[in-house]
Amino acid sequence: MIAPHSPAPAARTVHKAVVPAAGLGTRFLPATKATPKEMLPVVDKPAIQYVVEEAAAAGLDDVLMITGRHKRAIEDHFDHAFELEQALTAKGDTVRLDAVRDPARLANIHHIRQGEPLGLGHAVLCARRHVGDQPFAVLLGDDLIDPRETLLSRMLDVRDRHDGTVVALMEVPPEQIHLYGCAAVEPTDEDGVVRVTGLMEKPSRQDAPSTYAVIGRYVLDPAVFDTLERTPPGRGGEIQLTDALQELAADGTVHGVVFDGLRYDTGDKADYLRTVVRLACDRPDLGPEFLAWLREFVATAEANGAVGRRRPAA
Repeated sequence: MIAPHSPAPAARTVHKAVVPAAGLGTRFLPATKATPKEMLPVVDKPAIQYVVEEAAAAGLDDVLMITGRHKRAIEDHFDHAFELEQALTAKGDTVRLDAVRDPARLANIHHIRQGEPLGLGHAVLCARRHVGDQPFAVLLGDDLIDPRETLLSRMLDVRDRHDGTVVALMEVPPEQIHLYGCAAVEPTDEDGVVRVTGLMEKPSRQDAPSTYAVIGRYVLDPAVFDTLERTPPGRGGEIQLTDALQELAADGTVHGVVFDGLRYDTGDKADYLRTVVRLACDRPDLGPEFLAWLREFVATAEANGAVGRRRPAA
């Protein structure tokens, strides 16, 4: 089912979304040897479809995917599959027919390839010609926000009030901050909105200016393109979006929206599994039966002391 679509307010200035999806997915090898990591199924939809549904639900009707030469499956998924649609039509299977057609109907979807794996900042820079001089949202393809949350709409509202750039922030335990970009912040008079005064890419716990991690949602001012053009390669030899945002933050034009809702990192194996279980349990068509089995499985495993063990051979 497509996420509910909320028309963008008439005064909203952001209409385009960019979804970087050119990564190699090495953490999920060998599954991602021939299948893009963004196409791994989360219950019965690929992860990236949830991301595009989120953009559409926030009123962003123009979506640019930044892919690589090994990501053709993403382009195919958001296109029409005429033979499959004809076969389902002939069978009268309207439920599956709608499910097959839904991805292509979410938004006006475009694709461009990132020729070299030069980092997130470079991927965003690849969108310059498509975006032009308009503000735009960036949604990372393996970072899922629960469909019931309104994070992206809140960020778009903050952009409309303040202009500049808006990033999504989430408080994490201090021992995890080295996994994220980290923001130095100061309060504003708006609940849940802070001013970002500086950013660091994956700092050590000792060097981190806060426990506010930057998660995979951004609303960027087009000024970021000029900044990215002159941003040298940083951590890992890649052009880091965080480094460019640090320069913009020095001008006082970056705000953060603090998010404390449900987020799923499908780029991590354990969190991917938790995501599948949680979203399956939330489904009215799957949840009751799956939850009953899950409770029985956990109870039996704990009773037998078998959690984490292999089942003995018959």
